[in-house]
Amino acid sequence: MAKVGLFVTCIVNTMRPEIGFASLKLLEQAGFEAEVPRDQTCCGQPNMNGGDKAGAKDFALRLAKLYAPYDYVVVPSGSCAGTIRTHYPDLFDENDADGELVRALAAKTWELTSFLTDVAGMKEVEARFDGALAYHDSCAGLRELKVKQQPRTLLKSVEGLELKDLPDAEVCCGFGGLFCVKYPDVSGEMVRKKLADIEGTEARAVAMGDAGCMLNIEGALARKGSDIKVWHVAEVLAGLAK
Repeated sequence: MAKVGLFVTCIVNTMRPEIGFASLKLLEQAGFEAEVPRDQTCCGQPNMNGGDKAGAKDFALRLAKLYAPYDYVVVPSGSCAGTIRTHYPDLFDENDADGELVRALAAKTWELTSFLTDVAGMKEVEARFDGALAYHDSCAGLRELKVKQQPRTLLKSVEGLELKDLPDAEVCCGFGGLFCVKYPDVSGEMVRKKLADIEGTEARAVAMGDAGCMLNIEGALARKGSDIKVWHVAEVLAGLAK
């Protein structure tokens, strides 16, 4: 059996560990016994976005060594998976010995729903969600990893779930890592527009594949006093969303 290492991500670990447990449950349903290396750290995305290439390289090499024993690395985050798969290789020269190890990590790293559908061949899940739910595409997952239909295919198999089309689902919510810190006014207007689109679907909940987007949208909904729930797609697919 292939060995799968789950990269939990910083935000999931500190803010919403349920996403990690949901991911493990889904990987087990797909027939894999996944492990969670305890020594995993940040993927280095903040360093990369902030121009700290040396720091990002340190994180990349550390993760490459930590996950070397695994056949696949699965990540419940489009942005972190995108950082590892598409940006890590650019940090190292082709003749750099460490670069070979990092490129091997990049090649075997997958976003969760993409792994479940494109690698494991999963087309349906054992879960129930009563009511309408909208889905928001995270920028990195969509543009860097081509994650679009995969989560929707699995969500449509959830018993009782009515999947609503979200207008401008591919438009950024305004989080964008350091973007929301550098440009708070612009970020605030973007999430305001996103909330209006979500509310327009009349869905009782919205799901997405990135915890960063979740924090941004959930916080904005809470400040507005909305009762719309925000879930990670893994929580819905694992039957943890109610």
